[in-house]
Amino acid sequence: MPARTGEQYLRALKEESNNIYIDGERVEDVTEHPAFRNVAKSVAELYDLQHEKPDKMLYTSPTTGDKVGLSFIEPKTKEDLIARREMFTEWARHSGGMMGRSPDYINTSIMAFASAAEFFRQGNKNGIDFGENVRKYYEFVRENDLALTHTLIHPQVNRSKMQHEQKDPMISAHVVKQDADGIYVSGCRLLATLGGITDECIVFPSTLNKATSGDDPYSMAFAFSNNTPGTKFICRESFDYGRNQWDHPLGAQFDESDAIVVFDNAFIPWERVFIVGNADICNRTYMETNAVIHMTHQVIAKNLAKTEFTLGVILNMIEAVGIEKFQHVKQKASEVMVALETMKSHLYRAEHNASVDKYGNMTPDFEPLNAARQWYPHMYQRIQEIIKILGASGLMAIPTHKDFESEEIGSLMHRYMQGANLDGYERVQLYRLAWDIAISAFGNRQALYEYYFFGDPVRMSNVYYDWFNKEPYKEMVQDFLERAKKRSGITPVKA
Repeated sequence: MPARTGEQYLRALKEESNNIYIDGERVEDVTEHPAFRNVAKSVAELYDLQHEKPDKMLYTSPTTGDKVGLSFIEPKTKEDLIARREMFTEWARHSGGMMGRSPDYINTSIMAFASAAEFFRQGNKNGIDFGENVRKYYEFVRENDLALTHTLIHPQVNRSKMQHEQKDPMISAHVVKQDADGIYVSGCRLLATLGGITDECIVFPSTLNKATSGDDPYSMAFAFSNNTPGTKFICRESFDYGRNQWDHPLGAQFDESDAIVVFDNAFIPWERVFIVGNADICNRTYMETNAVIHMTHQVIAKNLAKTEFTLGVILNMIEAVGIEKFQHVKQKASEVMVALETMKSHLYRAEHNASVDKYGNMTPDFEPLNAARQWYPHMYQRIQEIIKILGASGLMAIPTHKDFESEEIGSLMHRYMQGANLDGYERVQLYRLAWDIAISAFGNRQALYEYYFFGDPVRMSNVYYDWFNKEPYKEMVQDFLERAKKRSGITPVKA
């Protein structure tokens, strides 16, 4: 079938009746439940957007000839990469970059895995071709335009020990049995963002945390439908409090939800299995398939849209209360402007320095993308801080829509909440948006989410340090010192 519409996406969620839990109860219909219905509508709008802008968001399937989502494309040229990034940007701008796990994120990773089918064949066993499994699954998801979530990490029990060393080694998701038909999985995995309103979930190894051979029982990769018997998605409390979008402009639309995934002897057929019992292959998956590069390409495009949106909020706040002449205000706004241009530069270099990888895909230059994903988690905290500083008490004293509707105090709100260039109603609406970015539960979840998007920033920085090619810069200094020594004519003093 071709790319889905929003109505088809919502109808599928109803029919699937996935194993979703919140507040201790199973959700019968996520499209009607107050914790999920609004964000499900927002995702449906993304699917509809594909059909509103087909030239920018769809491409022709190489197997069926149908028009499918451009986020699935196996890019062969730089033009393909740029077109795909423009598609990412269309979706990201729709939410102001506030949906970190829109479906295009996982689509890029399964595309990379499918292209690198030969990598997964290293783990073939019992006559099962794991590479073929990955390839077929990618085509299945692409042709049905499914929404996927994923789960990568083990529960935070004792972070100083490997999984097989835990006091209760059965807590983390692990293979309990294998037979001729498939594997059986029990235990828990974190953290399936958007899990409540997706069709399927992929269990994959961590992009950052490495395992040893002792953790082979926990080392696996597979896909399953979210209504699979023996699986449960246990969602955190919702930050959509049922308020209108005027009061909670972001939380009432884009709260993605985050879920713990629990397996209880869940059966996964072999055709859905990509890795099993091999920590070494798991450790190498993301880098050697280049999935992490394509995923980061999507993330930086999303972060660019998020920076555009937050900068727009900041500039409107400055104008609303007439503080544009203050030097410290301009300085803070300029920080975000520089961040925006920096992100653009990272993307430009990544795309224009792209090259064809060994799997035949045009792959972005990872160096600028890797630098951006190291830097932005810290920068976003600063953007939020700038909004708080510029908003000051205006982010504390913000009436609700009902205050403006009140016959008794509505006129007071219009009068006393006005700004230099906005009436009271318009200024409060703007400030409620700023509050939902920087102050609310939704906003604080965004800050935490961005900070840990790819993993612990400290660990990431250490990996980045180890990966970075340091030799040219060390040699540059050594060459300089050698030239200085020769020019001076000084004879080296030996110990």
